[in-house]
Amino acid sequence: MEANNIIRVEDVHRNFVVGDETVRALRGVSFTIKEGEFVTIMGSSGSGKSTLLNLLGCLDTPTSGEYYLDEISVRTMDVNRRATLRNRKIGFVFQSYNLLPKTTALENVELPLFYNPEVSSSESKKRAKAALEAVGLADRINHRSNQMSGGQQQRVAIARALVNNPVLILADEATGNLDTRTSYEILALFQKLHREGRTIVFVTHNPEIASFSSRNIVLKDGRIIEDRNNDNICRLKKIRRTADELCKSFQDSPQGHSQQQDPFVAHNARHHHRHHGGNNNDFPRSGSQVLHQGRDFIHRFQFDQYMACEC
Repeated sequence: MEANNIIRVEDVHRNFVVGDETVRALRGVSFTIKEGEFVTIMGSSGSGKSTLLNLLGCLDTPTSGEYYLDEISVRTMDVNRRATLRNRKIGFVFQSYNLLPKTTALENVELPLFYNPEVSSSESKKRAKAALEAVGLADRINHRSNQMSGGQQQRVAIARALVNNPVLILADEATGNLDTRTSYEILALFQKLHREGRTIVFVTHNPEIASFSSRNIVLKDGRIIEDRNNDNICRLKKIRRTADELCKSFQDSPQGHSQQQDPFVAHNARHHHRHHGGNNNDFPRSGSQVLHQGRDFIHRFQFDQYMACEC
């Protein structure tokens, strides 16, 4: 049985009049995204990526051509009808999280349901709790935004995107404000949602993100120049290692044979090792047993605890 079309874009043009000039931001863009796909849309500044994002998110309408969201025509809708469709059909994840600063995680996730008269207050709380549990934040329900890390805030934003059970998750540079390790954790969460059957469109300028999705669309000068499936998806797998295992793998690795030890790294790594049952006598002490770029060790040390990439 063939999957349903979630997005259908047919010969879409979007023009903007700036003074005496007409800027053609999109020039005959056509593509279809089916239910259950994880698609990255890429392009450099000026490619039309942001304009396309606004159209897909029902924040704007094309100058010409057709856009169908879940087989509903969007082009002729007025602002209010598009707002309702956006609330029911799309879950947004933004680069800057866009959480309300003085409210709890639960209240932030509930927010889209306030605009849905079909959902009662008790049902709203139930759905919000379930969404937070789905992104691994069951223990942060009553925490405010300023009490959470950037990665946790982005998980709240993803839970908010899920709470209305949308047909489409639309992510705009969702890892742009995160460090590398946390970015991988968020990408792993998106891959989990994809495996569960969610349809995801991830708009980004970072070419590395494309290796984690099932399909990649590239824009340039308002046109699609590439649209290909990814047959070799990079999988992010959560792993846990003991401190002894980490130290052993570090000692055996090529990076462990550099010239100088960073005292900051040594202190933090030994502290972690000691407080997780290790013995300081078996921890690498000499300069030949630590990374030459010492502070990178802490990054690698933490990353190895959580993620391994398998392509």
